Amino acid sequence: MNKPPEMPVIPESESLVEYPSDFPLKIFGAQHPDFAQCVLEVVTRHDPDFAAGSMEMRASKTAKYISLTCTIRATSRKQLDAVYQELCDHPLVKMVL
Repeated sequence: MNKPPEMPVIPESESLVEYPSDFPLKIFGAQHPDFAQCVLEVVTRHDPDFAAGSMEMRASKTAKYISLTCTIRATSRKQLDAVYQELCDHPLVKMVL
């Protein structure tokens, strides 16, 4: 199985994000009964104060795919890189923006 390429490392000094800040993550996956719970587990590992009730869920027109929006409290570039990487590596996640 091909592993996705590693994300490029951008020095925090060159980041366009100011920390701390609220940062929306858009996570896409195929319709699966465990998708939202799996994403929630990953997100709360990186932002323990994330409120599960704030997660927004939308199904595609055909209901084949789901998108979740999770707005986390980003405290560092390292935290953002880690949550992105763990979400991208998850087998139920197709894409993270």
